[in-house]
Amino acid sequence: MKIEGFDKFQKKLRQMKKAAKELDGTHSVSFEDLFTTPFMKKYTQFQSIEEFFSSSSFNVTSQEDFEVIPEEDMDAYVASNTNFETWENMLSKAAEEYAARKLGF
Repeated sequence: MKIEGFDKFQKKLRQMKKAAKELDGTHSVSFEDLFTTPFMKKYTQFQSIEEFFSSSSFNVTSQEDFEVIPEEDMDAYVASNTNFETWENMLSKAAEEYAARKLGF
């Protein structure tokens, strides 16, 4: 007796297991990979993370530029220009969606 679709299901599980292993641990992920165009369109008034930063009063051209932005200033900008209250909330949601994409959901 052969169950239709079971082979596809097993293959999908193997792919998810491999992706989960790849996600395990600490990784560097670019803002472009985290904050995709669909993410930005869904949760912000911007098309891209670049547009998000260029429309702000922050001069962000490097990781160092980003790191010196006061947290309360970033949170205020995020709260007024996105569906999130804080940068941490926005980042967490982006990471959650990134992981879901990598796992094939």
